[in-house]
Amino acid sequence: MSSQVKFEKQAENAFGATKDAIAGEISRIPGTSGDHPVAEAIGTALTGGRKNAGTPGYLAAYIKQLEDNPLRTKMLTSGTLAGLQEVLASFLAKDRNKHGNYFTSRVPKMAAYGALVSAPVGHVLIWMLQFAFRGRTSLKAKVLQILASNLIIAPIQNSIYLVAMALIAGARTYHQVRATVRVGFWKVMRVSWVTSPICLAFAQQFLPDQLWVPFFNLVSFVIGTYINTATKKKRLAALRKKHFGGDSRPNLGQKISGKWWDGEIGQYEMASKGRFV
Repeated sequence: MSSQVKFEKQAENAFGATKDAIAGEISRIPGTSGDHPVAEAIGTALTGGRKNAGTPGYLAAYIKQLEDNPLRTKMLTSGTLAGLQEVLASFLAKDRNKHGNYFTSRVPKMAAYGALVSAPVGHVLIWMLQFAFRGRTSLKAKVLQILASNLIIAPIQNSIYLVAMALIAGARTYHQVRATVRVGFWKVMRVSWVTSPICLAFAQQFLPDQLWVPFFNLVSFVIGTYINTATKKKRLAALRKKHFGGDSRPNLGQKISGKWWDGEIGQYEMASKGRFV
C-alpha cells in the first residue's frame, strides 16, 4: 500500500513539474531569454508584437536594406531626417507659418536636400574614406583617417551644406551664396572639428561600414536640430524687437510698416506680394 502511495506521489510531482515547464515555455516570448519578462514584453510590443517575436527586427531589416540598396536607403534616411529636423526645430522655436502650423515651405526643401544632395555626397565621400583605409586597423591608421575626415571630407560637406542652405533661404546670386558660405564656414567647421573625431572614433570601434552614413546622419540630426532651433529663436526675437520693440506683440491682422502680422510668430506677409521675410 505504501509503495502505491509513493508511486502516486512521484507521478503527481512529475506531472506538476511538466505543467510548470510547459507554462513557463508558453509565457516566455520566442526569441527572448525569459530572464526579464517585463522588459522583453515591452520590447516585443514596440517592435512588431508577439506574432512577430523571434523574427528579425526592424534594425535587422534596415541593415539588410543598407546592404542590398545602400544609396536608396541612405537617401530615404537622410531625406526623412532632414525634413523632420526642420519640423522639430520649428516646433521648438514656435516658428509657425501663416496657417498656424509648423510645416513650413522649408520642410520639403530640406527633405529634398537630404535625399538628393546630402545622402549621395556623403555616400561617395565616406566610401572613398573607407576605401583609402580598408584593412588598416592600427592606431596610426585610425588617427590618419580621422584627420583626413576633418581636413578633407568635412570642408567639402560643409561647403555644400552652406550653399544649399543659402539657396533654400532665398539667395539667388553668386555673391549672396558666397557671402553665406564665407560667414558660416568657420563656425560650421568648428562644430565639425569638435564632434567629428568623437563620432568617427565611435564608428571605427563599434559600427560596420554600412552603418557609418546613417549614424553620422543621426548625429547631424541632433546637432542640426539644436542649431536650427537656436537660429530660429534668435531670428524671431530680432524681428519682434525690430518691428514692435521689446516683447510687445501687435493684434492679429495689424498692419505694421506695410506688412501684416500673422498673430503668433515672427513672420510677416507682404501686403503687396504675399510672400514672407
